[in-house]
Amino acid sequence: MNSPFEGLTKSQVNKLFELLGVHIYKYDKNQELIPTIRNENIIGIIISGCAQIINIEYNGNEILIEELLPNSIFGTNISGTNNENYQIIAKQDTQVVIIDYNKLINPKNSKHSYFNIFIRNIFDIINIKFKEKNERIRILEKKQIRDKLLEFFEIEHKKGRLKYIYLPFSFRALADYLGVNRSAMFRELRHLKDEKLIEITDRKITLLYKQQ
Repeated sequence: MNSPFEGLTKSQVNKLFELLGVHIYKYDKNQELIPTIRNENIIGIIISGCAQIINIEYNGNEILIEELLPNSIFGTNISGTNNENYQIIAKQDTQVVIIDYNKLINPKNSKHSYFNIFIRNIFDIINIKFKEKNERIRILEKKQIRDKLLEFFEIEHKKGRLKYIYLPFSFRALADYLGVNRSAMFRELRHLKDEKLIEITDRKITLLYKQQ
């Protein structure tokens, strides 16, 4: 993933943090990120670790909305995290930079070259996020679990143009991402293996049908 700080020196990053008055938070595994400012106008950047945006349904089921890895950005204007049914949970020890959104749109800051580089990087990442959201919509529109899996494989395949893909998260998280029952997904994966369409080694999935 592209870094929001790409093209900036360490000195420029420090100046940027001072200009924007950023706060750096540390979270332990399974701790909820920024619960006290859920409804505030902020942007967060994962510096280290990993977190997940989860939607808690009325029956208590948890649906994975997004996996947040280092350099991922999130916020009320990007991820819709002001919804009370959403939680952002650290999956390991995680560091996060929190920025007031209003400071990002302050025109006075544009006189600083390092700020403009940072903003361009942010917009590039947001464009990628919207592309990924559209990809997920295509997956969720599929009715059958098999079709959802194959659409997911196709999307991941196009990113690397290889005959195999590496899952960016666990199989459990994959089921949540696809919006399907985990047991039913594993049954369909076994069917695909039995039909010699895929091979699975840990998180590596070889797309045998791409070799036919």
